[in-house]
Amino acid sequence: MTYFFFRYKYRQNIAGLIGKEYRNAYVAQKHTFLQNVAHYMKIPALGYAEDFHIRTFAIDANRVISLPALLQLMQEAAMQNVISIKLSVWDLEQHRISWVLMRLQMTVERMPRLGEKIKIVTYPTGFEKFFTYRDYRVYDEAGKVLCVATSTWLLMDTEKRKMTRIPDFIKAYSSRLAENADFALPRASLKPEYRFTRAQMTAHSKVRYFDLDFNQHLSNVGYISRMLEVLPADFLSKHTVKDVDILYRTECRLQDTIIAEAQREDNLTCLHRLRTGDERELMLARTRWQKNKD
Repeated sequence: MTYFFFRYKYRQNIAGLIGKEYRNAYVAQKHTFLQNVAHYMKIPALGYAEDFHIRTFAIDANRVISLPALLQLMQEAAMQNVISIKLSVWDLEQHRISWVLMRLQMTVERMPRLGEKIKIVTYPTGFEKFFTYRDYRVYDEAGKVLCVATSTWLLMDTEKRKMTRIPDFIKAYSSRLAENADFALPRASLKPEYRFTRAQMTAHSKVRYFDLDFNQHLSNVGYISRMLEVLPADFLSKHTVKDVDILYRTECRLQDTIIAEAQREDNLTCLHRLRTGDERELMLARTRWQKNKD
């Protein structure tokens, strides 16, 4: 998926909760979800489900799937979903518009292990004037939840490289989403609650040809890989991510220089920023971690 920088001056209240209120509601709804797995295992309207086996190429040294690899599978499920409902980037080419991921929030109960079979369910939860929303749920073979995520998308005019309104033919899908209200996770606020203030860890890299997605931009997952690689290897090998909150800001192209920066809020919380050499801010994020059991 592509990204682009936009200056959006919308200041009215939006659906979603922020700060501690968002976190408390999100956790409460997650626990409710855990107690009603049979209900949530259903595929919501316009939704999609696919089974994946965790292969060796997707794991880290602890033999569990890496965060970038898991997000790659989730993105693949979402891509298959929009293809099936005729709203993929290729279906939208004739309208000169394309999907752009803006926000992603994810809570991990457990990362799947090598050889496990998982099911990823993803579905849209709303189409509004400027934004669309998509949720993800990942299960193990027993039907237990492994992680949940919510995302916010917008449309880019591919000629003007600017944000554009959701056209009526897409908003018309909303009439088929009434039942999805029971499945929808709390939506992320447009503006994250955290603020990156100083870089304590830094790494530089260039965007290479095989980092690009089908839109010839650095892929969503490519951003996340670079975001994490700045953290010490000893920390990554001894901890598992529990929460991820990302704001995508602008696109990144072939041969662009990326400066990845990280800041510790505490021993288990990190703030992240990606920027270019000319100071364009590419992404902001916060990750929370849990120490692995010996």
